[in-house]
Amino acid sequence: MPTNPEHVRVRFAPSPTGLLHIGGLRTALTNYLFARHHGGTLILRIEDTDRARFIEEAEADILHSLSWAGITVDESPQRGGPFEPYRQSERSESYARAAAVLVESGHAYLAFDSADEIEQLRQRHRSESNPNPRYDLETRLEMKNSLSLSAEEVSVRLERGDAHVVRLKVEPGQSLAFTDLIRGDVEFQSDTIDDQVLVKSDGLPTYHLANVVDDHAMQITHVIRGEEWLPSTPKHILLYRAFGWTAPVMAHLPLILSPSGGKLSKRSAERAGIPVSVAEYIKSDYEPEAVVNFLALLGWNPGSEKEFFTLEELVEAFSFDRVGQAGIQFDLDKLKWFNEHYLRGKTASELVPRARIELEKVGIQCDNARLEDVIDLMRERISFVKELVNSPYLFADPTDYDARSVSKRWKEDSSKLVTDYADAIAELPEFTVEALEEALRALADENGVGAGRIIHPVRLAVSGISHGPGLFELLHVLGKESCVRRMFTAAEVLGE
Repeated sequence: MPTNPEHVRVRFAPSPTGLLHIGGLRTALTNYLFARHHGGTLILRIEDTDRARFIEEAEADILHSLSWAGITVDESPQRGGPFEPYRQSERSESYARAAAVLVESGHAYLAFDSADEIEQLRQRHRSESNPNPRYDLETRLEMKNSLSLSAEEVSVRLERGDAHVVRLKVEPGQSLAFTDLIRGDVEFQSDTIDDQVLVKSDGLPTYHLANVVDDHAMQITHVIRGEEWLPSTPKHILLYRAFGWTAPVMAHLPLILSPSGGKLSKRSAERAGIPVSVAEYIKSDYEPEAVVNFLALLGWNPGSEKEFFTLEELVEAFSFDRVGQAGIQFDLDKLKWFNEHYLRGKTASELVPRARIELEKVGIQCDNARLEDVIDLMRERISFVKELVNSPYLFADPTDYDARSVSKRWKEDSSKLVTDYADAIAELPEFTVEALEEALRALADENGVGAGRIIHPVRLAVSGISHGPGLFELLHVLGKESCVRRMFTAAEVLGE
């Protein structure tokens, strides 16, 4: 398939069976980067033929997740396009026609077997050398299908409305080879493939048939998906051959692994404390730029020491020749590091609306100017905007004082030193960081003590704890009136 801008058409085709998995977002991102790099088209196709697992709200979650990550699509159920509809549940006629073509050409057949009869087949043929018997060339003629039954009996069964499926007739001895953009030359043998079901007994297509029919109809040039779909590729190649169509170029992304090894499943992720769905990352207050940057580097090497990329820079730099084959572990600490970087790169005014939402959840009110000052004060000490609520002293006088800190930091002369400092700053003509520090050091010299003898109890007095941002910067943000009040209150509560 050509890769010039006029021809590249890729698709992200999730199933709406739950919240979008973080691995699904990585697949969507890779399709987006490849399409944009080549000036091509990205399609969003909703593969909703699995009605038993269908979740009504899942499509909205997919759309919201893509939008949050900055991934735009060119054709979709919402945007429309030349090959609509883009929901598989609305394309049933095309699958029925395709299945009929395969049956008429002898590449597929009707099978009337019940689930019990198929299980009996497996039991009959199960052995030590064949632990998982298949419905294939070796067994199909002992089953109830249009290959083993007479045409008259098949006709009677159809007129009677007997439940049946459509199966692909897989002939042995075929080499199913293709060149994967990531894995190079890959080859399967048709002897290892069963007569897969193409149309289920409810008349709905399986993933394999619908996927191939839609990719051909929508002129998809490149199929970019996770490694877990690699075993499906020979089945798809068989279908492309049966239809007489040219298969798209394939690219199977390396697995995302849990820290303990193995695919990052919901269970392994929960054990490692890793959010699984994109919705969880949104709820957990991650910066979308951080998640996108992190996901892009899961398996892809930019070929330089550069680690921070905007979405536009990723589009420019991306290529499959630097995507590795080996699975890569999901490092939540690394993602947090990315998040801190992007959080610190945003202005306080950008973060105010989000900070206000988090504060209001715990009943904290704060005007915009003050909130901007608080954000600027704390941005180097937080990993997420929501962590501002962990420092309530920034917004209200402390109601108690950490007992361990009091025992360690509040000395017999602390009340006097703190109130003397309060008196000193109350008289300052300019309440600046420099003036606050100068006044404290002057008081320390006057009393013949080290600056720390005043700094530590003052911090405890204004915050209730013994750690936090730089003291003088903190005092400046709190304001003169608040600082003086808090210091006198602490002196009265804690005493000598």
